[in-house]
Amino acid sequence: MRFLQRAFAIAGLSLALGFVTSSASASPANPVAGSDYKLLDTAQSTDSGKKIEVTEFFWYSCPHCSALEPTIEQWAARQGDKIVFKRVPVSFDQRFLPQQKLYYTLEVMGLVPAVHKKVFDAIHIQRQRLDTDASILDFAVKQGIDKAKFTEVYNSFGVQSKAMRATQLQNAYKIDGVPMIAIDGRFLTAPSIVGTTMGNVTEPVLFSATLQVVDALIAKANAEKSKAEAPPVQAKKK
Repeated sequence: MRFLQRAFAIAGLSLALGFVTSSASASPANPVAGSDYKLLDTAQSTDSGKKIEVTEFFWYSCPHCSALEPTIEQWAARQGDKIVFKRVPVSFDQRFLPQQKLYYTLEVMGLVPAVHKKVFDAIHIQRQRLDTDASILDFAVKQGIDKAKFTEVYNSFGVQSKAMRATQLQNAYKIDGVPMIAIDGRFLTAPSIVGTTMGNVTEPVLFSATLQVVDALIAKANAEKSKAEAPPVQAKKK
């Protein structure tokens, strides 16, 4: 927890110092690179076809991720099939691995809609420590999940591979704090980024502003895709 809070503080300070000149014109509805979002140095490939891919990098033990979850869940539901929404659990060291495996086990078993929010609640409301294989298995059983099946999937090669891939993505996107949201493999934004130009606002206001930035970046990415796919205009013959 201290690590991520420190990461947020450092990221916020560096953004505030590095992009003062552009912050005056920044706004969630008209986001400015460097103030409301960051451009990745190297664009990452996505596998969502013509749809824009939106990826939330998160950590179950992060209180900010827990607070954001209901808002981003409702936002993603409103998008319907206009985008492809993904979640990636981060791992800043080996202690994060059990929770990575927990998320991907729920994903493989089709239990994310039913259990994902319950994991956040168990940690941040009920004050359970779900950070070991044993505590996670005990939690799963209490949710009515078959113990043998959960254990099999949790320890499977497929889930291990997904966890490794998640860490690779985290490194490729240069994620240094959570929650962080990637759009179209090119843009990154987060409450910690958007908040640097908003002053002292409540968390719900900050989350709403962050998703406004995401909406604007989705529109930007769609416009650029449409322009790139448009056939060249041929000159009329005289």
